[in-house]
Amino acid sequence: MVENILPAIHPGEILRELYFEPLEISPYMLAKKLGVPRTRIERIAVGKVGITTDTALRLAKFFRTTPEFWMNLQVSYDIKVQKDAMATALAAIPEVEAA
Repeated sequence: MVENILPAIHPGEILRELYFEPLEISPYMLAKKLGVPRTRIERIAVGKVGITTDTALRLAKFFRTTPEFWMNLQVSYDIKVQKDAMATALAAIPEVEAA
């Protein structure tokens, strides 16, 4: 199995780097357009909370992407973080023998 050595990138970093900065959008402005609390977007942007399905649907509509794009970013981040946290436990699990 090939190990993925890329660091875990929080979806908030993608939101900041690919959307906020180039489009000159603030978390407050985005929250207002999405109809969500400002703190939700601010917390996502700094990596304190993840993207929920509700937020993914709203971001997809606003940015003309897909909710799957946002959810895949979140799931990928969660898996990488959890995999690091569980490294010892995962190493202790045997793999099935090939037939």
